[in-house]
Amino acid sequence: MEFSHFNEQGRARMVDVSDKEVTKRSAAAKSKVTMDPGTLEAIKAGRISKGDVLAVAQVAGIMAAKQTSAWIPMCHPLPLTGIDIAFSDNSKDELYIEATVKTAGKTGVEMEALTAVSAAALTVYDMCKALQKDMVIGPTMLVSKSGGKNGDYVLEA
Repeated sequence: MEFSHFNEQGRARMVDVSDKEVTKRSAAAKSKVTMDPGTLEAIKAGRISKGDVLAVAQVAGIMAAKQTSAWIPMCHPLPLTGIDIAFSDNSKDELYIEATVKTAGKTGVEMEALTAVSAAALTVYDMCKALQKDMVIGPTMLVSKSGGKNGDYVLEA
């Protein structure tokens, strides 16, 4: 497999997508924050002093997805057409975060989906760290992607 992010000198470059066709593209990613049962209960009951953890984490994830190219050096700035972030939990000690990102563009939105769940997870940590400092974030992974010349991908369970 040849990597497209290197020039003739073997140095990093941003891939030229000028000749690629605009297609509908989407990607979904997920992450997890593992915490004490009391911390998860406090989040769900709205007892975190900084405010509504999930609402703030959702906005942080959306904002981060829109700014991915500012964080990840070789990512193209993309006109995102949709970002959705959902939360669920195991009713014990794990909070699950999933993001779906969409665009009509020349390159995919995998990095935007991964950035969204990462920022949301970090925001959960930030808002709850006074209650618990040993929360664990991850694993974080791409769940699926569609569109583009490389076709679709779905994470095998």
